[in-house]
Amino acid sequence: MERISAGLRPIVNNINLPTVLKTAILPGESVERLFIATQVGEILCIRDGVIESFLDISHRVSGIFEGGYDERGLLGLAFHPEFNINGLFYLHYSIAGTQGPGALAGPFIPDPCDPETLSLEWTNRNTRYDHIDTVEEWILEPHGQPQQLRTLLNLRRPFSNHNGVNSLNFSPETGKLILTTGDGGSGYDPFNLAQNNIEIAGKVIEIDVEQAAFTNSAPVVSRFDELPVDFQESLSVIVKGVRNIPGISFQIIDNGQYIKYLGNVGQNLIESIFTFTEYSSIPVTQIVEEYTNGIETENIINLGWRGWEGDLPTLTTRVCPASPSNNEKVIAYYDEAIATSTLRELPLVSYYHDDPREDKFRGTALTGVQPYMGNEIPDLTGKIIFSDFVQQNVSPPRGVLAYTDTRSSCRLNDFGIIEPNYDFGSRPAFYVSLGANRNSSSIYLGVYASSNVTDFNQGTVFELVR
Repeated sequence: MERISAGLRPIVNNINLPTVLKTAILPGESVERLFIATQVGEILCIRDGVIESFLDISHRVSGIFEGGYDERGLLGLAFHPEFNINGLFYLHYSIAGTQGPGALAGPFIPDPCDPETLSLEWTNRNTRYDHIDTVEEWILEPHGQPQQLRTLLNLRRPFSNHNGVNSLNFSPETGKLILTTGDGGSGYDPFNLAQNNIEIAGKVIEIDVEQAAFTNSAPVVSRFDELPVDFQESLSVIVKGVRNIPGISFQIIDNGQYIKYLGNVGQNLIESIFTFTEYSSIPVTQIVEEYTNGIETENIINLGWRGWEGDLPTLTTRVCPASPSNNEKVIAYYDEAIATSTLRELPLVSYYHDDPREDKFRGTALTGVQPYMGNEIPDLTGKIIFSDFVQQNVSPPRGVLAYTDTRSSCRLNDFGIIEPNYDFGSRPAFYVSLGANRNSSSIYLGVYASSNVTDFNQGTVFELVR
């Protein structure tokens, strides 16, 4: 696919790491405004070109960043579909002061020659975990400050990473809150949580926020069957087999339905985007009942992880001593790849960390997927835009924007590069987030000049323009 040129218009500079970019109409107003949630716990609002503080919960998430890169913090922000009337919004963040030793003593890499490494179990969960994430309901009182109302979920996480990002979004079809959560972290999903239906990790979950069950005394859990029944009744699962995910996005089509897009961040080799229109929303009460009776719940969309990384079986890589420029690639979970081969969803796009084609790029980590329905950049109208954190072997570091088409046939899509008409100079530019306004007519890009959360005030938010 051809390269498309587009401009980047800076909206705000010198902010902390921008993880969520969304628009909403404040109660009592009629103008759509841009909101920016930073990983360290700030939520900022752009009003008439001026940046203002909407909410600062940094004291609730601070203290978890220890000297650099970290995937914990404020990770999700979603506004109720009637936010301009009821003032309700929702947060997902890692709770300060909940740090534990982690589920394993060290890094995990599966060894196909050692079956014990392929069937680990997460034991002693009450003590062997890394931190606790929470999903909360808040309200902006008329002429007042935001206040926390209820806790929807408290999730015990085995490792520090793979907590999701841009993890809360409301479905325009069902009006329910959607939580996208990663597989729990480390690497290669050591406990195979993403494929286990009873595990909360590695799933896309619908939450009915109209249910009255939620309270601020919500239990801390890692499995669905640990939840009280009234909590279970408010939840359903629509996707499993998730590794780590930068949110869900929606594209309306002619008959009023929506195409849904999910990005799955890869392990070592492949980044992938999945799409679906029809789906079954499986109640958690059904999942728990069937699990109790030894039945595997069917009809959940399966992205294939950990048996599959994008369009290939999951591979471990080893450097070949006699030829350092080559890697030996070995299937990590052959049996699992076979078992899920006919159950998994096929990706819309897979792009690779090592791609020799001149018209492609070598990616690192998918950071956002958004349909573009605007008209300012005609070459991109109706396309799916995605961002990658940083290209491999590029100095100074640069992220990348790319695009693909919607798909009507069952095959892997091609993709093209978007060339930004903007000079970053000698500063690094890590593309950390991608967002859109409510009708997807504007696309926003969050850029950071460092890969570390603890390097403060190095963020810029851009709008993609002609």
